[in-house]
Amino acid sequence: MARPPRLLAAASGGGHWIQLLRLRDAFKGFDTAYVSMFDSYRPMVEGHRYYTVPDASRFDLRGFLPVFWRALKIVAKERPRAIVTTGSAPMLSFIALGRLTGARTLWIDSIANSERMSSSGRLARKLAHRTISQWPEVASAEGIECWGSVL
Repeated sequence: MARPPRLLAAASGGGHWIQLLRLRDAFKGFDTAYVSMFDSYRPMVEGHRYYTVPDASRFDLRGFLPVFWRALKIVAKERPRAIVTTGSAPMLSFIALGRLTGARTLWIDSIANSERMSSSGRLARKLAHRTISQWPEVASAEGIECWGSVL
């Protein structure tokens, strides 16, 4: 019997993480590993591999080097066929590495961005195979798709 394809599901903390967890049913049929920033989230995805990455801010670009290095190790170990993220700037590393390694990538801009796409989402548009918004008005203004909201 063939092994299911690997999926890496990544999100920062708080609302991004909650949104990602609400997508779990969509990950059925995949061998899913999760990535976030807090070890305290590990029990929420019991039975799955779980990794942490440090936080980084667009206001401190040097902070992205440790995130990228950790993401590189995770992607090399997991070798995902697909990467899905509900965002935040540190998760851009996974989108970029996914593209480099041949994984399909999906950026779901946070529901919190109700008036315009996040700055990270705008960068993700250039990197991800698909970038979507959870708001029809934002999707229309940005020329991307809206598949509905996860909340």
